[in-house]
Amino acid sequence: MKNHVVQSILNKTYKGNLDNISRTRFYFNFYKKHPEIRWAFLASMVSRNAGWNITDLSSKWFQQLISKEHRAILFQTYERANWTIFADAYPQLLWYEYIKKTNHSDITILKNLNVSQFMQKEWLHFLEKRDEERLCIALVINEQFVLQQNVIEQELYRKKVFSTALYWLEEHGHFSYVLFPTTDGRLYGYYIRQFTKVKKRITLGKQLMNLLFHPELRGDFYQFACKVEPTGSRNEYRSHLNWSTANTSPYLRLACPIIHHHWKYKKDWSLQMNGHRFLKNRKIIIPKEMNKWVQRKELELGLVVKASLLIGGY
Repeated sequence: MKNHVVQSILNKTYKGNLDNISRTRFYFNFYKKHPEIRWAFLASMVSRNAGWNITDLSSKWFQQLISKEHRAILFQTYERANWTIFADAYPQLLWYEYIKKTNHSDITILKNLNVSQFMQKEWLHFLEKRDEERLCIALVINEQFVLQQNVIEQELYRKKVFSTALYWLEEHGHFSYVLFPTTDGRLYGYYIRQFTKVKKRITLGKQLMNLLFHPELRGDFYQFACKVEPTGSRNEYRSHLNWSTANTSPYLRLACPIIHHHWKYKKDWSLQMNGHRFLKNRKIIIPKEMNKWVQRKELELGLVVKASLLIGGY
């Protein structure tokens, strides 16, 4: 019976891990059924942003700015990171759905799914204390360490992505950010600093969680997620804005191929790292709209494209 449950979870995860669109949908559909698992909503909204980053690579400006070869490796990086987090986290969500239905918290299923010892303990803590915020933070911590181990520190991505002049420009120019839109055209979010550092990404994850579940904004973000179908295109939120740019934003499934991944190896990061020291949370006080900031960044990007054409591109 246990093996059957494990295989069923893996089969459902494989189905959902087809591409960025399916991941975004599966996360959000899970959250609608189990709203106590806040991380699923957070993952869905961050996954939307990953889709926008992926299709940016096929946009008019990025085709002029970045070589075809470098766009290919960037696509592979975004896609691999998106796939990795889903492959590790979604089986945990399905395990929770299973034990919620059967009322039998069999932790050995998590072990058979190669879930870290850190998360095994955190799931048990959640079942006892029902601390929704702590579980969300724990999943943020876990997935960022999994990402660090399986993507960020891999030689291919380290050399060809995170050590390039383009990455330096993106970091220092603050061109990389995560946005949470509303259907009335407001944008909230944070720009990404020092993406290669796991501690910085964990801090960002907490900030995004606090923003997404802010009592004054949570309903607006949820309404956007319900009403706006994920397509991978920035037109999902740009169509609600009162300004536009000359750049394009294609649909993901028209611009990108399906990529099949697998684990080369997967170690338990928590055997060597103390993830619990990252559990403390600091609340945001007053969320600020980013519309003008994002508009300025879009204009700056347009200027970068024009300048790069003059000097021969990257």
